[in-house]
Amino acid sequence: MKPSDVCIVGGGVIGLTLAYLLAREKRQVTLIDKSDLGQEASWAGAGILPAGNPRRAKSAMGKLRAQAVSYFPSFSEELKELTGIDNGYWRCGGLELRVNADQLEKKRIEQIAQAERGEGLQFEVLDTQELLTLEPALAPSLPGALYFPGVAQIRNPRHLKALIAACQHSKVHLLPSTPAQSIERIGERITGIRTPNGTIQAENFVIAAGTWTTGILADLGWQPALKPIRGQIVLLAPDQPVLRHILLMGHQYLVPRQDGQVLIGSTEEDVGFDKTPTHEAGETLKQLAARTVPSLSSVTVEKHWAGLRPGSPDGRPFIGAVPGYHNLFVAAGHFRSGLQLSIMTGLLMRDMLLGQKPVVDLMPFRPDRPITTPTPWIAHAQ
Repeated sequence: MKPSDVCIVGGGVIGLTLAYLLAREKRQVTLIDKSDLGQEASWAGAGILPAGNPRRAKSAMGKLRAQAVSYFPSFSEELKELTGIDNGYWRCGGLELRVNADQLEKKRIEQIAQAERGEGLQFEVLDTQELLTLEPALAPSLPGALYFPGVAQIRNPRHLKALIAACQHSKVHLLPSTPAQSIERIGERITGIRTPNGTIQAENFVIAAGTWTTGILADLGWQPALKPIRGQIVLLAPDQPVLRHILLMGHQYLVPRQDGQVLIGSTEEDVGFDKTPTHEAGETLKQLAARTVPSLSSVTVEKHWAGLRPGSPDGRPFIGAVPGYHNLFVAAGHFRSGLQLSIMTGLLMRDMLLGQKPVVDLMPFRPDRPITTPTPWIAHAQ
């Protein structure tokens, strides 16, 4: 096989986005994945796109997220025009619900409002009556909510289908069911990725394999400390639409689709690489839906699935050159934000590989950064 300009290991939303963006710049790209393309955490997510204000965002993650979500309307349209596939982008708005009247919950909502105000986001504070006017099917006991009109969503499987089609159209060499067995090197330079079907050679290599990235880099002297955290989702299909806005409750959510279906998620479970859905989690999520939207209590579960999110020690992804190597890069560890950050991660990696200056400061995401803050998901993992 003729050497490519770039070989990408990992066919999720990060790898596919980067492959398409590089091919759009006339680079020859080979992408491999251990199984089918787009079938791990990227497929399993709910597709929530938070509101963002690139001009006002302050934190490193806030800046990355705000820039990333701002690209989704135009990028979605670009994919649709190229492939004919609609990824379901919908600016439906979101409600951060105050789930009860106790002081801790009141303080949580106030802290969110203060933080979002500092980030320059548009939102409204709603009391119970205003909330029920907006979403009549909600439980009348809910004390209120924050309303974010800028929240949007996409359909993960459709977005991945569009990305795969865009890569095919752009002549990306896609190799599903092609696991990376080992990385070949001479000194500080990577020379190839060995697979069951032979060695893939390229000028540069990018590992974007989610929680499997750690294992792929095991023999190179540096590994990202990524941990698989299982997230489970159930799908309900009521007879008629009951919601118009995404409902957020901290790390849990209800996401209405335009066809009336509703996703309920999600768990955060530290169970290794086991992505088997459990009856207990399904019941817990269905109870969450019934408490929030009483009419959903009688709706049976249509589907139930799980995915493995790649959690990093400080909650920030690893984006940049692997320490000690000239032509090996990593883009992994996005935890719950892989889809949200996919376009921006792809653009940053594209610019890095093309020798251009990134539009966002990558220092907070560099692979060799010191890890000093506690793992943000550890308190939620069960």
